[in-house]
Amino acid sequence: MSQQHLAAAVEAAAAEFGVPGASVGILADGREIHASHGVTSVDNPLPVDERTLFHVASVSKTYTATALLRLAQEGKVDLGAPVRRYVPELALADEESAERITVLNLLNHTAGLGWNLIGAHGDGSLAAFVAALDGLEIIAPPGARASYSQAGYNLAGRIIEKVTGLPYEKAVAALVLEPLGLDNTFFDLDDVMVRRFAVGHNRGEDGALRAARPWKAHPAGTRGDNPGGGAVSSTSDLLRWARFHLEGGSGVLPAEAVRSMREETVALRGSTLGDGLGICWFLRGVDGVRTIGHGGSGNGQFAELLIVPERNFAVVSLANEGPGGLPFNQAVLRWALGHYLGLTERDAEPVPYDAARAREAAGRYEIDAMDLDIADDGGALTLGVRIKPEIRAASDADMPPDHAPAAMGFLPGDGDEYVITEGGLKGQRGFFSRDGKGEITGVDLAGRLFGRAPGR
Repeated sequence: MSQQHLAAAVEAAAAEFGVPGASVGILADGREIHASHGVTSVDNPLPVDERTLFHVASVSKTYTATALLRLAQEGKVDLGAPVRRYVPELALADEESAERITVLNLLNHTAGLGWNLIGAHGDGSLAAFVAALDGLEIIAPPGARASYSQAGYNLAGRIIEKVTGLPYEKAVAALVLEPLGLDNTFFDLDDVMVRRFAVGHNRGEDGALRAARPWKAHPAGTRGDNPGGGAVSSTSDLLRWARFHLEGGSGVLPAEAVRSMREETVALRGSTLGDGLGICWFLRGVDGVRTIGHGGSGNGQFAELLIVPERNFAVVSLANEGPGGLPFNQAVLRWALGHYLGLTERDAEPVPYDAARAREAAGRYEIDAMDLDIADDGGALTLGVRIKPEIRAASDADMPPDHAPAAMGFLPGDGDEYVITEGGLKGQRGFFSRDGKGEITGVDLAGRLFGRAPGR
């Protein structure tokens, strides 16, 4: 393996996407190489290295899932059991869903729960977050479909608390982090502040980079989102984490239990995230080879972890700028798969513009925090995503920039799958949902269902 080749690829991608700081690591046949670029912060710059801490956001879900698997191996949790066995106080907007949702439904995003709860909840604890779940949208009956849910993983973290009698963060440290020697992975900002860490940046409409606040995607002192997105780590620790998920053992999980996390539990349709879901892991075929992975998007910080079990290979990419960090990480992963494994990931090719399909799809779609607008100008379709103006106006925190309208096109087939062909979301795929009458009721993007807004 050539560190020089990796460093050159990282530098080229950082220049293309305007990323001020990045850290990349490769694990191949037991050997590691690292390449870092730029600085931790444009205002207070320090060099990035393989131990620089980044907020890894939703990669946190892999720790939560693995901790629950360990509890299941110890006979303390049954993945097929209703969540209420462990969290009897659970209340949801739909009582039948509250009764039926299982632990596995949370781990493979088939609980039918909306994406997340927005805003402060009680004292900021995980218990307070769960107590507010009766205000969360229910999008489908349990088991009916996959839809990515941060709230579902936070609820999974509450199961860990109830079963162990420990705060989530201490329980995950005892069950997973400490036995594996992950001494550079944390949840508490007090642990972060005494080490070298990356500052997230958001690029404004004027092109200038501004430090992202809050540092994580949620305010300091709140813990309710930690199971789904609160971890902080480095490329060195994430490669150690990948090594465990290739090998198992270390007193945490036997190899067969680790392998079970890669087995498909639900298929995904038209998703950039993958072809299916195991237990937490997104499963995706690249050039005929199965990969497992998970990404994370924080406030101006982006993370990707991709593992190729049959090739004993892993790649980690961390970046500290939005929106360029997302395509930067994707470019690095593609380069690594091609350079080290000879695997080529091919872009989906849309069909020519279809006026009837375009008119049918055009409109506004929404989740609680964001609007997704599809517009038809009579010759092309565009897709834009924005944080709801009222939420942005009411927030004291800086928020990531919106995704301006970008070209999209339908993919071959039944006409319900699409791909975005330009902009910060270039390459993202999704599909439209229909009701029993055949009318479009929603659109999936990044694994999340956006429902069609009334009258739109």
